[in-house]
Amino acid sequence: MAFLSDTLARVKPSPTIAVTQKAAELKAAGRDIIGLGAGEPDFDTPEHIKLAAKEAIDTGKTKYTAVDGIPELKKAICEKFARENGLTYKPSQVSVGTGGKQILYNALVATLNPGDEVIIPAPYWVSYPDMVLLAGGEPVFVEGPMQTGYKITGEQLEAAITPKTKWFMFNSPSNPSGAGYSWDELKELTDVLMRHPHVWVMTDDMYEHLVFGDFKFCTPAEVEPALYDRTLTCNGVSKAYAMTGWRIGYAAGPETLIRAMGKVQSQSTSNPCSVSQWAAVAALNGPQDYVTSSRAIFERRRDLVVAGLNDCAGIVCPVPEGAFYVYPSIADCIGKTSEGGTLIANDEAFATALLEETGVAVVFGAAFGLSPNFRISYATSDAALTEACARIKSFCSKLK
Repeated sequence: MAFLSDTLARVKPSPTIAVTQKAAELKAAGRDIIGLGAGEPDFDTPEHIKLAAKEAIDTGKTKYTAVDGIPELKKAICEKFARENGLTYKPSQVSVGTGGKQILYNALVATLNPGDEVIIPAPYWVSYPDMVLLAGGEPVFVEGPMQTGYKITGEQLEAAITPKTKWFMFNSPSNPSGAGYSWDELKELTDVLMRHPHVWVMTDDMYEHLVFGDFKFCTPAEVEPALYDRTLTCNGVSKAYAMTGWRIGYAAGPETLIRAMGKVQSQSTSNPCSVSQWAAVAALNGPQDYVTSSRAIFERRRDLVVAGLNDCAGIVCPVPEGAFYVYPSIADCIGKTSEGGTLIANDEAFATALLEETGVAVVFGAAFGLSPNFRISYATSDAALTEACARIKSFCSKLK
């Protein structure tokens, strides 16, 4: 349609949202559906956070706020970075947006010029490349295969950097793979970045608190303090505190960049929801018991799903370090035909046949830039995960 922007033709709708909507439609039509597409904790928001929101409503804190966050929330964010990451920021170095996605998008819109390149390790969160394209940049993908734990090496990063590189977008633990970079693995990358002072770092730490076993989370500016002045450290309350619908993301970085992001936000959405901001203050400043208890539950679910999938013919599922996703390979299923007659030509065909024939909704790997794989979110009940794995096992056993 000629009326629509040419820019819009460069991007596609979110596949994860599409899968979730399709599963909801089938469920509404009476199908027995197990939806494993949405990256959303299945727990309720902790009570003290909800009480803080109710108090904000009752005391009239329902008006416009400063464009990029109330002072109380910025202060809480600075204290969180100091307490948990060893990073010192002033409130003027903090931006609060309507979810982590807006924070990333604001930064890209504020900095990218046509032709600027953004390096994105694959597999990647589905929105990264499309946000880059919407902002006028060019995504450059660096593949981290299953053989290297879905992580890239310093040598690969070095090879991808050009004079046009503006940003390196980094996500650990990763959506979709759950892969987490150790201190030494991250130091290998930051050593490369130190040799290229024109490249800035945008680190998405949304799954910081969802790490398992002995794995220790770290963030680039923490590993290499000399990168502090060209790093935007992004985070939010959605995953750590089961606050996805509250829509609060935040970032800290150089004041010049933060002011530019605020300018973008002032002409798009203005301030994030005032009530949600007060709830986020309570999340960051209040008791952290929920974080610990939910992490233990997610770790148990991870082990359940990894074992269940590795018991399926043709599936290989590595053990992720964090987040609440697994990203198994289905290389040995490609080229076979399902019981319902679908040729499994690629991972999208696998996911489509799986949904239609068993009622299990997953997201196909091509959406995340690495095939042949699929992503499961195990942010749902043990019972649902056990049943889903049983259905996937049956489906795979009938591939011919």
